[in-house]
Amino acid sequence: MFSVFKKKPSITGIEVFKDVISQEYHGINHRDLSHGSLRVIEILQRSGHEAYLVGGGIRDLLLGKNPKDFDVATNAKPAEIQKLFRKSRIIGRRFQIVHVRMGPEIIEVTTFRGAAENSHKRQANASGMLVRDNVFGSVEDDAVRRDFTMNALYYNPSNNEVIDFVGGYDDLEDGVIRIIGDPETRYREDPVRMLRAVRFIGKLGLKLETETAEPIQRLAPLLRDVSPSRLFDEILKLLQAGHGHSTFPQLLKYDLLRPLFPQSEALITEADSLRHRRLIDLALLNTDTRLNEGKSVTPAFLYASLHWPQVQYRWVELEKEGHGRTQALTIACSETLDFNQQFIAIPKRFSITIREIWEMQVRLEKRHGRRPESILEHPRFRAGYDFLLLRERSGEMPGGLGEWWTQYQIADEAQRRGLIAAVNDGELEQPKRYPRKKSRQRD
Repeated sequence: MFSVFKKKPSITGIEVFKDVISQEYHGINHRDLSHGSLRVIEILQRSGHEAYLVGGGIRDLLLGKNPKDFDVATNAKPAEIQKLFRKSRIIGRRFQIVHVRMGPEIIEVTTFRGAAENSHKRQANASGMLVRDNVFGSVEDDAVRRDFTMNALYYNPSNNEVIDFVGGYDDLEDGVIRIIGDPETRYREDPVRMLRAVRFIGKLGLKLETETAEPIQRLAPLLRDVSPSRLFDEILKLLQAGHGHSTFPQLLKYDLLRPLFPQSEALITEADSLRHRRLIDLALLNTDTRLNEGKSVTPAFLYASLHWPQVQYRWVELEKEGHGRTQALTIACSETLDFNQQFIAIPKRFSITIREIWEMQVRLEKRHGRRPESILEHPRFRAGYDFLLLRERSGEMPGGLGEWWTQYQIADEAQRRGLIAAVNDGELEQPKRYPRKKSRQRD
């Protein structure tokens, strides 16, 4: 490992240096790299361009993890990249990148980003977010445009060297997440970086550097100015990537849950409402387990859990006001989905499923006659049943109903008739209901 130069100011004003880390120190092996990314770099370099592997793939290898994908950064312009690769396409409007197909792999190739010469004069929009132009630059400029030092490490397969311009290699060794540049400025440029910071805590088990952490609670409200559709995707990266249970406490710690799920956040932080937090914890644990076992998950179940505290609270309120149990739940579902669309835009294909999971909770209470059989055949039965078990395990409702449905699913016809008869005889505890208010008499 050696330094080529020290403390060279980039166009952004951030000081950069150049540490070159040999394979003797970093230990990255070509066998752990994707064939497609190596081939893309080979072709770019042979054509006279700079090209490196960069970002999360290199970071994860240095941490001893298995990367899912590898990104390439180069000084070649998008049009030049496309000329070199027949199976490629340019995507993006604000800043163009190129997707190159190499066999079964799609490699994302990005031109080095720079900053406008007058970047220090950037204007803030009405919400305080900074707006910056995207222009091409050098590899040093590209490094300081990235978010965290650990994501700004460049690997050159031709000589097996890792190049570090911002101290990311040392930060990884120290287990530190450090933002590049002034933290407040970088968060105002893109508030989603605050979510990425806590995601890396949960995913990698690292700690936030003190100055990187300091502004987050104060700037958390800026997330309300991020597009609701973008936040939907970011929440999935946070909580549906196999480490949601360890990430969720960080959202609470840094007040990042409040601008995303304001009503649920208020409910789960109440001293006497631990059941709400337990339900979400159980849902996240279940999601992590399924993902780590290679099983599929749906965003609908996750979002149904995150918004359920609001639904359940409103459901009880409406029953106390005199609404019937089914009607009260229907209204609570509609109000919750409508209210939260302004913060996180849930696509219709998922919001429909969310509503069905919630409405299944009152259907599962109806176990008379032929209803259990028809409920069992409903396409959302399994999701609704799993959600019911979460509610019981969290302490929201007494046990019994979930076990009844567990037995009903495995029972033969005679046993099912016996289970239904037990309900008719009042042998099983029924869900708590609230008395209707007397209707007002008209004059």
